[in-house]
Amino acid sequence: MLRTGIVGLPNVGKSTLFNALTNARNAQSANYPFCTIEPNIGVVEVPDERLEILKNLCKTDTVIPTAIEFVDIAGLVKGASKGEGLGNQFLQNIREVDAIIQVVRCFDDENTIHVEGKVDPINDIETINTELALADMASVERRQTRIAKAVKSGDKDAALEDKILKKMTELLSECTFIDINKHFEEDEIPVVKMMNFLSTKPVIYCANVSEFDLKDGNAYTERVKEYADTHGAEMVIITAKIEEELAELDKDEAAEYLKDLGIEDSGINRMIKSVYHLLKLRTYITAGEKEVRAWTITAGTKAPQAAGVIHTDFEKGFIRAEVTPYKDFVELGSYTACKEKGVTRLEGKDYVMQDGDIVHFRFAV
Repeated sequence: MLRTGIVGLPNVGKSTLFNALTNARNAQSANYPFCTIEPNIGVVEVPDERLEILKNLCKTDTVIPTAIEFVDIAGLVKGASKGEGLGNQFLQNIREVDAIIQVVRCFDDENTIHVEGKVDPINDIETINTELALADMASVERRQTRIAKAVKSGDKDAALEDKILKKMTELLSECTFIDINKHFEEDEIPVVKMMNFLSTKPVIYCANVSEFDLKDGNAYTERVKEYADTHGAEMVIITAKIEEELAELDKDEAAEYLKDLGIEDSGINRMIKSVYHLLKLRTYITAGEKEVRAWTITAGTKAPQAAGVIHTDFEKGFIRAEVTPYKDFVELGSYTACKEKGVTRLEGKDYVMQDGDIVHFRFAV
């Protein structure tokens, strides 16, 4: 399951946001640093309005959306890479996630303590980025020491790793997010991924604002947006307290509340969509009388590998994929009608799955 870590300096609204994400109050929230020590973990359903439509068309009572695991990680301070605050514990928790949501304080409130004594979102971002880069630099040095003999002996794998580590040293000196697809060659990327550097984790900056700035943002969010655009990241504006209030309402009440606020979708939904966009994730669907279910794959996944997400036997014994585009299924209303109109296709091993494909896999064990 996809794991996303929620990080940030102390008192920026991480745990409040986590409460809203998981629709549960199992993440303690308070106005003092290191309120969160052990990471809280919650599994969150990915919103997909297509599933409810298919539920009615397929006449089933069971809908299983795909999900993301969110990890609320303790607040970070300067010096974490050297053990300050919760230090290595914080950094290890980040290593275990696929993407990072960095909550950034973009509101003024004299009653809420800021760990640095002033509100400066870019400084907050750079504090965290610097600590991640310093921790990665230490990892690079350790790796270089371990492979030194192998490099001297002419080992090809060690030579490739050494080349990557030297490049990482240069990139880490900039103390910012590193886009591995931009900076590394095709043969280097799998090795970089294996190294699991903190600074290569994809990032979404979650600008936490007051309710008065939720719709249009403010001067702080403009700076964060500019920073995100410059560094190949994404930004979402949220009000953590409002998201927590929305989580306590039923669907109709929440929709009415959003309408009163003048926005169409909750910050959490926009944030989850940003995670999918950032990680280039796609959803395909299996649908019938038994259940309607969403499955997550990466962009470019071919049919056999998509089948393997359901079960490894589906990939090993893959024969064909019976594919019906979501829009055609909804328009025509049934598999029978889709087959009669010729919109349902039989695809082979080279078919690249598309978002919203409704699929039935044919396989033999």
